[in-house]
Amino acid sequence: MTNAALSQWSMDREIVMSRVIDAPRDLVFEAWSDPKHLPQWFGPKGFKIETFEIDVRVGGVWRFNMIGPDGTIYGNRMRFLRIERPSFMEMYHGDDQDDDPGMFRFTITFAEQANGKTVLMMRQLAASTEQRDGMIGFGAVEYGYQTLDKLAAYVGGLKK
Repeated sequence: MTNAALSQWSMDREIVMSRVIDAPRDLVFEAWSDPKHLPQWFGPKGFKIETFEIDVRVGGVWRFNMIGPDGTIYGNRMRFLRIERPSFMEMYHGDDQDDDPGMFRFTITFAEQANGKTVLMMRQLAASTEQRDGMIGFGAVEYGYQTLDKLAAYVGGLKK
């Protein structure tokens, strides 16, 4: 990693989203961490995933295209930094290029509720407030919640 700003968390550079998912934490974590599940639901509504490489482990990489409903292709790369089954994941996410200036840090916590549901919290850390504002302007919050909707629907189908 070349951007030192991503090593220090700062609330003025973050985007936070959360969702209660009607599925057990182990299942929700599996959907995020198993290469056979992750590409099936990831991405905003109407987007498809084309995977080139997927290795969900510490140090592993997921390289993929998100293909928009209009056919626009968005190259993506995630590098997995920390995986603490079944409660936490951390990664860098950005364009599928080395030293991506738009890369951001991304954490996910999976909290188990007594009623069998999971509280999932995603935190994205941008390198600057300008980058964060640009991400929000691009639709990161709306697209993030659409992605969580797809996750909830996917795990709902798995638990039947």
